[in-house]
This record gives sequence, structure tokens and C-alpha cells, in this order.
Amino acid sequence: MPPKMAIRRLDFFYEKKQALFGLSLDIPANGILAMIGPGGSGITTTLRALNRLYELTPGARMEGEILLDGKSVHGADVSVTQLRRRVGMVFDVPTPLPVSIFDNVAYGPRLQGQKSKKILEEIAERALTQATLWDEVKDRQHTPAMRLSGGQQQRLCIARMLALEPEVILLDRPCSGLDPISTAKIEDSLTLLKQQYTIVIAPHNVQQAGRVADRVAFLLSGRLIEEGPNGEVFANPRDPRTSDYITGRFG
Repeated sequence: MPPKMAIRRLDFFYEKKQALFGLSLDIPANGILAMIGPGGSGITTTLRALNRLYELTPGARMEGEILLDGKSVHGADVSVTQLRRRVGMVFDVPTPLPVSIFDNVAYGPRLQGQKSKKILEEIAERALTQATLWDEVKDRQHTPAMRLSGGQQQRLCIARMLALEPEVILLDRPCSGLDPISTAKIEDSLTLLKQQYTIVIAPHNVQQAGRVADRVAFLLSGRLIEEGPNGEVFANPRDPRTSDYITGRFG
């Protein structure tokens, strides 16, 4: 099958500083790709390039090509707003809106013109269920989202994105700062979500990549060192730098 997204010869710059060097990577549909590497490897930069969020950073620019379903995300006919709906992103720090749990999830569909209360309720239930949060909040959807725990807030942010029915989900260390129980719930939700969505995750640590990913890409200093099926990369890495990183010799 052709990849859902593809990166081709990507060079990325912040002003004069180069952050990515000739990165080429396929992102298969309906699976989880984990991008691992130490700080400064360019993983967050890559995620922000996939849906053009980098354009919000002054002085950031890229050379190369990024494809979604075989079409450039920089095409003249591409709406950035529509692209970011199709390729949604959740960051490491939860950012719920200062409104109710329900209104957080309904926010995006309302912006798109959905006014039916019944449909919005259906969307909220579906998205919260997919984010493994429904059973915990179904009886208090109209309470402030800020009363949720950190782990619940992160799952709410995932639900808010899912309400827009994206095709690709980008997760930048979504479990950093969360307790093991919250982390496990998010990982469980990813296992279910990959049946319907394409997921790219910068995991909290190497162990998380081993638990959730179908494929793993190891980046170092802005360069792709190795990519392949989870079992192969962890059990039999081709590059000694990959072995050194996943065994904790550096990073």
C-alpha cells in the first residue's frame, strides 16, 4: 500500500541553523510510527512540518516535499486550515479550553458549522469513547474541564482533536509528566485508534515506543539513522548508534 504520508529529502532551517538534513520517511496508513532520539534530534520539528505548524514560527523554513495521500501539503490548492484538520496534533502539555468538558469536544465541530445539539452530543460521546475518557466523565460533561486530572486533560485534548475526524494524529510526547495509570490509558487508546487512524508519536521514552509502535524511526542530530518494524529495530538494530540509544548508552 502507498504510505499515508511521505517525507522526501526534507531539509529544515530555523533562520540559518539547520535542524533536519535530507530526511526521507514513509508513514504507513493505519499504524503507529514512533520517532525516537535524544533531544535536538529534530523530532518535534518533523511533526510540526507534517501539518505546516512550523509556519507559525518566524524564520522557520523547509526544503523538500511532504505528501499526504500522494499530494504535496504545500500545493497551491491546499487549505492550511483543512490540512490541520486532516492532520491533527496534540502536544506534551495538556491545553484544555476554559470551558466545560462537553464544550471542549464540541468546539471544533461548532466552528465548522454544526449546530444540532443531538449531533454534537453524538460526536462528543464518540470522541470521548475513542480517547478512553467517556466512562469517567459521561455524568459530568458540563463541569469545567480544568477540574480534570492531568491525564484526563490530555485525553480530553485527544478527544477534542478526534471530534474533527482527522486522518493522521501527531502526538508530541503526550505522556510526559503523566502518572503510569494515565500513561497506560493513553497507550490503550492508541492501540484502538490505529485501526482507524494513522498515528505518529514522539514517545515519552524508548520503552513506550517498544510497547505501542508498529514501526520505529531513530533520528540523531537531524538525520534519520534507522527505520523499520518495531521488532527488528529493537531486537536487531542495523546501526550501532541505534543499539547504543535504545540500550541507554547515551540520550
